[in-house]
Amino acid sequence: MSATPRREWIDDTRRIVVKIGSRILVDEQHLLDEYQVASLVDQMAALRATGREVICVTSGAVAAGVGEMGLTTRPRDLPSLQAAAAAGQARLIGLYRDLFAKHDLPVGQVLLTHADLAARDRHLNARNTLNRLLAGGVVPIINENDTVAVDEIRVGDNDLLSGLVACLMRADLLVLLTNVDGLLDRTGGDGPDQLVANVKQITEETFAMAGPAESSLTTGGMKSKLQAAQMVTRAGEWALIANGRTPDVLTRIFAGEPLGTVFEPGPQRLGGRKRWIAFFDHPRGELHVDAGAAKAICEQGRSLLPVGMQRVAGDFDRGAVVRIVDPAGMEIARGLVNFPSGELRRLVGRRTDEIAAVLGACEYEEVVHRDNLVVR
Repeated sequence: MSATPRREWIDDTRRIVVKIGSRILVDEQHLLDEYQVASLVDQMAALRATGREVICVTSGAVAAGVGEMGLTTRPRDLPSLQAAAAAGQARLIGLYRDLFAKHDLPVGQVLLTHADLAARDRHLNARNTLNRLLAGGVVPIINENDTVAVDEIRVGDNDLLSGLVACLMRADLLVLLTNVDGLLDRTGGDGPDQLVANVKQITEETFAMAGPAESSLTTGGMKSKLQAAQMVTRAGEWALIANGRTPDVLTRIFAGEPLGTVFEPGPQRLGGRKRWIAFFDHPRGELHVDAGAAKAICEQGRSLLPVGMQRVAGDFDRGAVVRIVDPAGMEIARGLVNFPSGELRRLVGRRTDEIAAVLGACEYEEVVHRDNLVVR
């Protein structure tokens, strides 16, 4: 048998985020599959032994709690979800700790909500903590803080969280382990679904291949994984979706076997500040611009000036993240505004040399400077 050619990015991959879905960790009785968890831990430890850094984003707390509490299905009401998460999280982290200890690797539990990553100071604190754990030889085990989160317990939460963590930590690769072999092309009519081996750019057609969540124990489906992959590739890194039940899946991927679906990075690797603007903070409003301003932003890398604005939507302060929307209603960029919304409404359509006359002073000439703007 001829050797399988290595994938081009493998040798350059030093920091990896591995996201493990609930269906990979829980058996048919809704209990933790300790054999499966041990196998994945062995593989992550083997990656560590090659000098790579590994961050594990794990689902399974709620699903594990279903078994711990003697339930037969995933609860639907919020208090029961949070109770199941609390009961399951203790079991889950204890198992990870014991299994990694067999490889002389300590673990650190980090529970996050999306709000922890959206607030700039907490965002930086989370990054500093994770960097210190990695520098100390500790494997971070990250999960959504479902015991206190409200809005975060929803479809795709840990898929999205893994994408955010990968962007936060500038990981070279995000591996999303699920219960299917990768992205399957279901558009072939009555024929069998075909595995898509490589995706150069995630488009609407890519999302059309995704189906709904397949289990009452899970919160995400293929769509949420594509959203996470899209986030990571837009930041300039690689993503991969593979079947976590495939024997030795991580080991074989890094040996060069063509498992799963690989998503190629975008042309530019975003810096930390632009990642925060693009992915972490929630936009507070919208700036609707004309066709000329849209072209200048998207094709020429220009800042947004008042003359290009047509309408301001929402109420926000200076420094807020806002969407920039073209005449067709499409979001083309996000950025940090230099003026509060009230002042911006007075500047709509104005030339730069009119700012001082309108506002009494001209502290900034740009509504959004290109250094604080991320094109979508």
